[in-house]
Amino acid sequence: MITTILAFLLTLGVLVVVHEYGHYRVAVACGVKVLRFSVGFGRVLWRRQRDREATEFVVCALPLGGYVRMLDEREGMVQPHELHRAFNRKPLWARTAIVAAGPLANLLLALLLYAGAHAIGVVEPKAVLSTPAPASLMETAGLKGGDWVRSWSHDGQAWEDVHSMTELRWQITQAVLRGQTLHLMVSDRQGHGQRSARLDLARLDSQEVDASTLKAIGLGPAFSEPVLGEVKDGGPAAGAGLRKGDRVLAIDGAPMADAYSVRDRIMQAARQGTVAEQRWRVEREGRLLELAVRPRLVSEGGREFGRVDAFVGPPPETVTVQQGPVDALLLGAQRTWDVSALTVRMLGRMLIGEASLKNLSGPLTIADYAGQSVQQGLTYYLSFLALVSVSLGVLNLLPLPMLDGGHLMYYAFEGVTGRPVSELWLARLQRGGIALLLMMMSVALFNDVARLLGLH
Repeated sequence: MITTILAFLLTLGVLVVVHEYGHYRVAVACGVKVLRFSVGFGRVLWRRQRDREATEFVVCALPLGGYVRMLDEREGMVQPHELHRAFNRKPLWARTAIVAAGPLANLLLALLLYAGAHAIGVVEPKAVLSTPAPASLMETAGLKGGDWVRSWSHDGQAWEDVHSMTELRWQITQAVLRGQTLHLMVSDRQGHGQRSARLDLARLDSQEVDASTLKAIGLGPAFSEPVLGEVKDGGPAAGAGLRKGDRVLAIDGAPMADAYSVRDRIMQAARQGTVAEQRWRVEREGRLLELAVRPRLVSEGGREFGRVDAFVGPPPETVTVQQGPVDALLLGAQRTWDVSALTVRMLGRMLIGEASLKNLSGPLTIADYAGQSVQQGLTYYLSFLALVSVSLGVLNLLPLPMLDGGHLMYYAFEGVTGRPVSELWLARLQRGGIALLLMMMSVALFNDVARLLGLH
């Protein structure tokens, strides 16, 4: 819990400081006097100011954001000798640059963070497939558990290497949302017998990638051997005589090619409030055994499934993905662009009702993911921080009043018409913007609570 809170505060602190520093740095470069640079809102906890004419830097009690207050005639009296340093007196291009600098700073930070993660290197599961679900796209394409995905292509001609299961999931997600076909070059786990498979992902006609979409595709977790780990005392597995190290060969006559198949079969044992007894064939120290196993019934989030109280499958085989400085920067730029475009598409689809509002996440989900990523290691946290930084940058560029994008919208109007937006319309748009933002925040917070309660 402490780790999650600290990781969340660190995430907010970094993103807010970078965003506001973008505004601050460009404002100073454009000759605007910055009165205050604040991290957080409310009561001041820490303050520093070199002299009365310098910028006041403060840290406040409520860390959910920050602001840069500039000299502006619309917000207070400006002395005649300082009029040239007021924000509202600056030309349109300067005001536009100052407002855009915050979101762009977040996008630049994301690029550097992604590049840093690629340069440091990250240990990820190898792109070896678990058994695809029956009738899924992968099964129809002839893919099977244990296939190692080596490269991908959109046209079957130009191929790009697949370095890990994480990268494979990303490429599949991109192809689904774009309605594209994806070709995969695969081999066996030893690298022999290469062949290609074609996934017609456009057939799914899916506007988002969730658990049901991945099941229709047939993409599960990375391949893991169907071998039992620790067996809990007093559980169904222990009661049936199963032991650590047992290799599961078949359940009810169906061959088990990997750990995912075993886990799926166990979960499916639940039927209308009961669980069916299963016949397991296992290999133990060279001997074949037939055991009767009755999973226990578990109900969570309105779903029923079976469980045997034993770890199934060792950790999947991993690879270390690491790039040189130049390639890391290029990949960082590409990932920042891809995530930005994906974020815009998802927001647009939510706006017109083609994607669920359940995709909106709030501070509770961000805090949870921050804690998890910190525990997984530095590169995972850098990638998480980059993802949130992209989201913050893109969100602030939306043409909504109260956001930086709203101000840019006003400046676009001024640039086209030669006159600023009237005070009456500014007031109306501000009220509408506040209402819209409060609605979005309410939906995001509801989604957070629903996820914690297992309702999503």
